[in-house]
Amino acid sequence: MTTRTRLRPAEERAPPLQHAVTTALDDMKAVNIRVLDVRGLTDIADTMVIASGNSDRHVRSIAERVVEMAKAAGFRPLGTEGAREGEWVLVDLQDILVHVMLARVREFYGLERLWDSGEAAPAVAAPEMSHAAARRRRTSR
Repeated sequence: MTTRTRLRPAEERAPPLQHAVTTALDDMKAVNIRVLDVRGLTDIADTMVIASGNSDRHVRSIAERVVEMAKAAGFRPLGTEGAREGEWVLVDLQDILVHVMLARVREFYGLERLWDSGEAAPAVAAPEMSHAAARRRRTSR
């Protein structure tokens, strides 16, 4: 006799920490939320979550809410970086790295293109660089 089991919806299968993070992002109206599985690409984390905010204040508020929800779920964040400037805030939750950034910063760095192991993300034109910045970039390689 075989028993068929139904898979739970994706949100129920997600680990509790990931669920707390995505809930916090949804609560704070984060824009363009992407959850990337990076287990085969790096040892620093299993999941990378990338989201955008509409202003530096919104980015900081989103990151603060992620930390609050993680703590409420029983997970202690290892650290937060970039909260003072508010353009790009990184929340390190050990197994999950949460990047909350302004849209222009997100486009410039293109983390989805770097870390997405699935289909190629659509190409996004990088903002124009000054000649001095382009020269520094070429010489640093």
